[in-house]
Amino acid sequence: MKPLAKVLGSAARLKTLRLFIFNQTRSFAPAEIALRLKLSRGVVHQELSELSEGRFLKKKGAGASARYQVNPRYEHLPAFDTFIRDTTSVRPQHIVKALKHAGTVRLIALSGLFTSVLEAQIDLLVVGDHLEERTIASAVRSLEAELGREIRYASFATADFRYRLGAYDRLLRDVFDYPHRLLIDKIGL
Repeated sequence: MKPLAKVLGSAARLKTLRLFIFNQTRSFAPAEIALRLKLSRGVVHQELSELSEGRFLKKKGAGASARYQVNPRYEHLPAFDTFIRDTTSVRPQHIVKALKHAGTVRLIALSGLFTSVLEAQIDLLVVGDHLEERTIASAVRSLEAELGREIRYASFATADFRYRLGAYDRLLRDVFDYPHRLLIDKIGL
């Protein structure tokens, strides 16, 4: 991400662009943007101001009720869309590192947005023992801030996962019957 952030001006600009490109039909309040992207309100205000001046964003309302959304008439929107989607990824090591403190992780599988299968029910599957749901949720929020889009995830205890796998659980079939990527597999799939 660092080389791309340098070209675009800053990591905050890149995160902001990703949020709006992946959510083109939604509008966001500055406070919501700051929370989702884990940026200060001052930085968010500066980025929104510059992107609005450049006509990439349009602003609705004023003051505390102001909301921002992608300007669908922005002339370079298709090019930005393609560029951001093609260059957005998270390194597998970053995902593993983010989840390693969640408990004894035995399996991490990526599907959905990580494999360009948008119809998938989940994007991230975590299996392990003594998993801390709060730690997993926090790690996922950090990854979402990096990617600029929501990550659908599920976590299971190892015994529950084995039972569901043996029962041909639909959620697990949606992961393993379609393109997926195993980052950790200590279960032996």
